[in-house]
Amino acid sequence: MSDTRRFAGIDVGSLTAQAVLIEDGHTPMLKAIGVKFDARSIRVKSNPLDSARTVMGELLDERKLGWGDITYCVSTGYGRDRVEAEGLAQQNMSEISCHGVGAFSLAPQVRTIIDIGGQDAKVIRVDENGDLVNFVMNDKCAAGTGRFLEVMSRTLGISFEDLGPLAIEAHSRIELSSRCSIFAETEVLHYIQKGVNRADLASGITKSMADRVMALVRRVGMEKEVMMTGGVAKNVAVRSELEKMLNVRMIAPHIDPQLIGAYGAAVLARRTGEAS
Repeated sequence: MSDTRRFAGIDVGSLTAQAVLIEDGHTPMLKAIGVKFDARSIRVKSNPLDSARTVMGELLDERKLGWGDITYCVSTGYGRDRVEAEGLAQQNMSEISCHGVGAFSLAPQVRTIIDIGGQDAKVIRVDENGDLVNFVMNDKCAAGTGRFLEVMSRTLGISFEDLGPLAIEAHSRIELSSRCSIFAETEVLHYIQKGVNRADLASGITKSMADRVMALVRRVGMEKEVMMTGGVAKNVAVRSELEKMLNVRMIAPHIDPQLIGAYGAAVLARRTGEAS
């Protein structure tokens, strides 16, 4: 086992899983000013344990390390309990805590975090110390989540990654009347059969997503500055719509926004591991 202390975060979501490894001697702040960390992201496996083993295992193999080289690990995401119970992590923390800590560690001026993942959306407010002030999550409907965008992309016959760029190309917008993801899919299919421009449909889909997220923002209350985290933060059209609605320019994280949950978990692992 190496003398170097390493702190890990594992985030197992519904669509993807991420692992982050931070070495001691490197302050977990902006990458631009010298943070050193390693990360890996994969599509989830059939169960969260396989996802956790695979994503962290690939990262460790790349560094020529073993699980025993990890000083302390925190798991997060919907599979966090099982990952800890299996001994792959020493502690589990909620996505709210990890995304809040991760965003604040990257940009201490942040006060509002909008996290949109595969199965839920959350709006989190933190104070000047990075402590949680308030948060709200979406209901069980998938319409405000990455799953909704994935289904809509498939309905349009494009990849999830191409939805945002396609929506940006729109010259007009087809507003979706349905707020339910199932009915919205039927509505989109109807428009496709009528020969409606797909870019205009993509614009309507991303606007529908932004509307759902705005409802959460109103419930929790927004305070500038704002950062988006999670996989949907990489959708340029959703981010642009939210910036218009909020009348803000969001803080762009210096790392992949999909890694911020795992990054926050690694930061929390470091705090706990160094204190023990």
